Amino acid sequence: MNRNNPIHQLRYAWRNPDKIAPHLRRLTRDTWLRLRTRDHVSYYRAVMRSDTARDPEGAVGSKSHKRWIALGRMQFDYLVEHGLRPDMRMLEIGCGNLRAGRLFIEHLQPGNYYGIDISPDILMSAQRVLAEYGLRDKLPHLTPVRDLRLDFLPDETFDVVHAHSVFSHSPLPVIEECFAHVGRVMRPGAWFDFTFDRTEGKEHQVLREDFYYRTETLIDLAARHGLAGRFMDDWEKLPHKQSKIRLTRPVP
Repeated sequence: MNRNNPIHQLRYAWRNPDKIAPHLRRLTRDTWLRLRTRDHVSYYRAVMRSDTARDPEGAVGSKSHKRWIALGRMQFDYLVEHGLRPDMRMLEIGCGNLRAGRLFIEHLQPGNYYGIDISPDILMSAQRVLAEYGLRDKLPHLTPVRDLRLDFLPDETFDVVHAHSVFSHSPLPVIEECFAHVGRVMRPGAWFDFTFDRTEGKEHQVLREDFYYRTETLIDLAARHGLAGRFMDDWEKLPHKQSKIRLTRPVP
């Protein structure tokens, strides 16, 4: 369905009258933030600042601490089942407040986890999570970034790249920027898992925060930058609304 379609929105409001007021508050806030920011990254950084001030776990899409724990465990278990080993080096794009990152950090050897995020506010919350879970000695790297060019990272460094619920909030130019540069930091044979909001109809966005893409759009975009993509059917069996694609850097 096209969630930006006025008819769909009216029907949804009719069925869910309790959600009208929260939606109007979000619309008002997001309109104000868009008027005060110069681009999408600046806008979404402001969104995260606002959301993190209220509730860091809610800012990364978890409505309760129980859900925060469960979503982190789901991401972690999936990658471990697909071969994530302690000796591997991992980059998490949009690491947030380490919902899954705390588990990756604990699993990996010291110094092997790199987390980046556009929001300095959520990374300050991530520092508190490190302390709370006793992970300081694992020496994770947490870095705020302005874009997804990854130009501060060395070539062929990572075995696994992970981005959960990042491209669901990103317009295509931001996603393509990542695809254009992520292959450089991936080792030959490395894989890059990311989730996205999938539609089989018209691609659309809601309030410039939630973006819905067709699978083939993202796979074709990645292919332009030398990355092979495939839809991860086994992820669809898990209790999560987003879908997942895996990109690989072919071995020469």
